[in-house]
Amino acid sequence: MAYLLGLIAGVSIFWFGLSGYFQFPILHMGIGSIIFVIWFVARLKIIDRETSPYFLLPRILGYWIWLGGEIVKANLVVLRAALSVTPDIEPAMTRVKTRCKSDLAKASFANAITLTPGTVTIDIEGDELLVHGLYARDVAPGSFDEMDRRTSEAIDGKS
Repeated sequence: MAYLLGLIAGVSIFWFGLSGYFQFPILHMGIGSIIFVIWFVARLKIIDRETSPYFLLPRILGYWIWLGGEIVKANLVVLRAALSVTPDIEPAMTRVKTRCKSDLAKASFANAITLTPGTVTIDIEGDELLVHGLYARDVAPGSFDEMDRRTSEAIDGKS
């Protein structure tokens, strides 16, 4: 029931935030749209933690701040490579094993890697991710251990 209420609140805030209209015809269409979305999701029987992740927000805020710092640091590395006269890039690919259990956590981990400039997640297969990086040292074994741990704690709640 809590996931249903979270989904109703999330969809409503999203619709009203994007539309900004509170006049009669548009408001009723918005309410109708919200009811349709909730009905459709309930009919698909997918109202769960991944459909309504709003309860993760307190845990995830610290993770987003940390990830923002990592993105800034990686941007500086890529900027230095882009501005250098003779780039010293050393592209490499590696498989990264993750401790994340849920699909949401695995997708969040893959997205965090891809958001970090200089690295991109190419494939997810089971509990392994195929990652390409501009520098071999950035995709060396253990390079993503802290990001994996933090993602798992933020999404799956494991410590």
